[in-house]
Amino acid sequence: MILVRPLLTEKSTKGSEHKKHPVFSFEVNMDANKLDIAEEVESIYGVKVEEVRTMVARGKKHTRQTKKGVSRGKSPNYKKAIVKLKDGGTIDFYTNV
Repeated sequence: MILVRPLLTEKSTKGSEHKKHPVFSFEVNMDANKLDIAEEVESIYGVKVEEVRTMVARGKKHTRQTKKGVSRGKSPNYKKAIVKLKDGGTIDFYTNV
């Protein structure tokens, strides 16, 4: 499975509201490439993909004070894909909620 989950943030929602070329964001598998991502989005959602941009988001470091001392940790890295659809395409994430 290449697509892990859709990223529903304020910025990604704003990008999906474009009429001509809507843009949607997904968290994807770290081994996925742009062709695999485009094929899976087209097969799952039934839309035509124009462009795919990918990036690796680095995990943030966390430090917290506890009774036993300082506890340090890090959230995992993840890969993001920004998918631009062709004219008239749209994805509705809220229909099955």
